[in-house]
Amino acid sequence: MPIYEYWCHNCQRKIMLYFSTFNTAQPSCPHCGNDDLQRLVSTFSVQKTYKDVYNDILSDSSLVKGMLGNEPRALAEWNKRMGQGEKVAPEYEEMLGRMDRGEMPSKPDRSEAERKPSEEIA
Repeated sequence: MPIYEYWCHNCQRKIMLYFSTFNTAQPSCPHCGNDDLQRLVSTFSVQKTYKDVYNDILSDSSLVKGMLGNEPRALAEWNKRMGQGEKVAPEYEEMLGRMDRGEMPSKPDRSEAERKPSEEIA
């Protein structure tokens, strides 16, 4: 569903209008009601599909070799490519930073609350 941007010559505002279908009718400004709007060229973003990301990764032979060798830098690169710029938790960012430096993260210690009763320390 398209969102169009317009400039209202009457109230001097940039407005965004959503249409549930492709619309060719001239809209009016929701602020002042004026129908003297100029359509603006909007920016847009196209993200790769997961299939495209996988194909990019698989075509990078050095990355695939590093992942098969369990190399931290390759695993961090794979995570970054798969995330496609998504926001992640600070702990995750820290772990990826360590992997970028060549450190393999260790498994976290389980707290006493997470231990099974048979594992309790006497």
